[in-house]
Amino acid sequence: YIFQNNDGRIVFAIPYHDNRLTLIGTTDVDVGGDPDAAVVSLGEIEYLCSAISEYFAKPVSPQDVVWSFAGIRPLFDDGAKSAQKVTRDFVLDLDAPDKGAPLLNIFGGKITTYRRLAMEVLDKLEEWLAPMKPEWTGKVPLPGGDFAIGERPARLQKLISSCPQIDKALLRRLFETYGTCAGDVLGECTKMDQLGTHFGSGLYQREVEYLREREWAQTAEDILWRRTKLGLDLTKGEQDALADWLAENQ
Repeated sequence: YIFQNNDGRIVFAIPYHDNRLTLIGTTDVDVGGDPDAAVVSLGEIEYLCSAISEYFAKPVSPQDVVWSFAGIRPLFDDGAKSAQKVTRDFVLDLDAPDKGAPLLNIFGGKITTYRRLAMEVLDKLEEWLAPMKPEWTGKVPLPGGDFAIGERPARLQKLISSCPQIDKALLRRLFETYGTCAGDVLGECTKMDQLGTHFGSGLYQREVEYLREREWAQTAEDILWRRTKLGLDLTKGEQDALADWLAENQ
């Protein structure tokens, strides 16, 4: 859901984490210093709660927030006076001297447009690269997304029917997370006791191994926050146990 705030900005609310939570965002705040130290300020939380409460039947307060995260987005300096007015488009600057390799600088960009950015980068560099195939990235689905939206219920039911001895809630989460790759996550497992160590909240050894092998996860943080959001569910002790297991099973 997208809402218009009274300051002209938009705020979104997305059903999240199996519809048990709502993801609310975002803000535009200039950041200085170490990007790794960026966190959501209380002022930003209060701003979002106030904005969304204008539309929700039940007002949201900072005390209702169970988790927050901040990301640094590089923007191209186009001379705008405030962060919210700076262009969101990426800018490619090619330095191509007569001799030597070309240098391509990329300014801006975001994860949701990375495929288009990559395509335009290759277009810029095409004359220096070996002959390439025609562009294809705009037509090929991401891994696990190779089905039409309307096919989702049938695809999920097919997965559940193929694994009658595996918990339905687990299969549903795997499908929501990995799409048609859920079968690859399970591998040859057809029973719960074949999934290996249970780390808590439906995270089993088999999924952890898949994430290491296929999605290059290295740490517990990678698995619990970057590949899944199960960090919202696992206790501190369970998270530590996962980290210990990863260290012991390199």
